[in-house]
Amino acid sequence: MTTYISFSAEINVNTTENLIAVLTQQANQGVDHVYLMLSTPGGAVMNGLNLYNVMRAMPFKITTHNVGNVDSIGNAIFLAGEERFACSHSTFMFHGVGFDIPAGARLEQKNLQENLDRLLADQERIGNILKERSQLNPGEITDLFREARTKDAAFALEKGMISDIRDVNIPTGTPILSLVFQR
Repeated sequence: MTTYISFSAEINVNTTENLIAVLTQQANQGVDHVYLMLSTPGGAVMNGLNLYNVMRAMPFKITTHNVGNVDSIGNAIFLAGEERFACSHSTFMFHGVGFDIPAGARLEQKNLQENLDRLLADQERIGNILKERSQLNPGEITDLFREARTKDAAFALEKGMISDIRDVNIPTGTPILSLVFQR
């Protein structure tokens, strides 16, 4: 049995925990295929990598389908799918990892180095996922992070991020779950 799940939200603690809960519920119900319709502006790297790893561990096949925008850490989540597709007008946006500095924060070498180390480690982890799960090479990944580029579905197809450009086709009678979050 296949379940379709619509997820269109920022990646944060709340949205990640909710999607993991739904995926866990599907596993407990014996679903053998989850079709994740994904659109996200990205968000927290920590939560995105958590979601990627949990999705890869699920005991069912996961298909991911970009139905709008897959940005930032959303690319890693998208690549967790065993089978991956994109709608013709969807996009993929890449940029390097950053961090916010609280107003009035005092920066010293120690905390700057700590933040830089974390930033570089996160960027390396995301880069490794891109390298392992697509045909992007390390130089292309570095350029995408540095240039902060938005790419179309044709680029994703050329680089092996997806296997086809096509619309979602939900068969009649198929279970559909939509995760809705307060904004």
